[in-house]
Amino acid sequence: MSEKRQHAPLARSAMAYVLAGGRGSRLLELTDNRAKPAVYFGGKTRIIDFALSNALNSGVRRMAVATQYKAHSLIRHLNRGWNFLRQERNEGFDILPASQRVSEDRWYAGTADAVYQNLDIIEGYEPEYLIILAGDHVYKMDYEKMLDQHVAEGADVTVACVEVPQAEATAFGVMHVDENDRIISFLEKPANPPEIPGQPGLSLASMGIYVFSRKLLFDQLRRDAEDPNSAHDFGKDIIPFLVENATAVAHRFSKSCVRSPSEPGSYWRDVGTIDAYYDANLDLTEVVPSLDIYDRDWPIWTYSEITPPAKFVHDEDGRRGMGVSSLVAGGCIISGARIHKTLLSTGVHLHSYADVDYSVILPNVDVGRGARLRGCVVDANVKIPDGLVVGEDPEEDGRRFRRTERGVVLITQPMIDRLGV
Repeated sequence: MSEKRQHAPLARSAMAYVLAGGRGSRLLELTDNRAKPAVYFGGKTRIIDFALSNALNSGVRRMAVATQYKAHSLIRHLNRGWNFLRQERNEGFDILPASQRVSEDRWYAGTADAVYQNLDIIEGYEPEYLIILAGDHVYKMDYEKMLDQHVAEGADVTVACVEVPQAEATAFGVMHVDENDRIISFLEKPANPPEIPGQPGLSLASMGIYVFSRKLLFDQLRRDAEDPNSAHDFGKDIIPFLVENATAVAHRFSKSCVRSPSEPGSYWRDVGTIDAYYDANLDLTEVVPSLDIYDRDWPIWTYSEITPPAKFVHDEDGRRGMGVSSLVAGGCIISGARIHKTLLSTGVHLHSYADVDYSVILPNVDVGRGARLRGCVVDANVKIPDGLVVGEDPEEDGRRFRRTERGVVLITQPMIDRLGV
């Protein structure tokens, strides 16, 4: 490695472009008022903070976020938490809402179009490489290692992939690769996913992360924009075209996954359903969690509200402020209540005799006196009435709230209001 290369990592010549405009409809009412990347996660962060933190920790100092649906909460979060990148240090951070820049009746038509409509803004930064990122996954990854592979192998596009059991790969875009991880074909949610050569029972699923040189990407986006039959989407159009007509290479997540000494393996989650979102949050309550958010070498940056410490009060039999195997954010008050295997986000207040098990509580929720919650996801700013019981009667839960097939119960304020209590 040359001395110049040691002092000029590829990440410094790259730009991260985060696609954060999706509807997130599979998260049901959690995305009624916010885009999926803006959904709270892990007590104090938002889902998008993982992609942006990965970029920052990898050394990427120029970023852009394309937004579209229900973007106000997301844009407000980005303005508050990600406004520290400075132009005078050759850094940059742009929020790019769909603004009909190409024509007066055209919003972002697809993920590729969300980049195409902003080519002039990207050009102003003059990045050598573009890292295209999905803004709705939870993981820790060093993008510099993916850039290194892209350049070393002379690829036209490098696609980040995660190894998944073949039976589960039917839910993903799957890369069919040869023994050198050259992509032979791209299959969208195949009924019979191809196996990885030499690894029977496993398939390579796309993570929605792509690396291109700027020139090649611009050429491809312009070609795609002129195709009236295209959906203008990376997964449906750009990547399949390059697999057929250029050099497309798979980058295995295991090569760039960031793990602290305590993390047992590679962790990547698409938290696109209530069940997946619930599981990923509760993963954090394990004694040795699969995802270490306490890793100081790879911090998850976010907007941090100024809050007082969490407080546990009352110490008498039957009325003891207590938390076991739980995460509790700042500003929470557990007043004579008990929590177990639960994640409390910022500013939650539990009143006396309340009992909460295996639940994910989003910010500023007020849990009333004597309420019992089990297996719940409670949306932000909900006021749980005194004595409400959820998670003990599946039929009653399904009638009053949103209950998944696995039994996780989603509670929002409009659902509470309809109870008339």
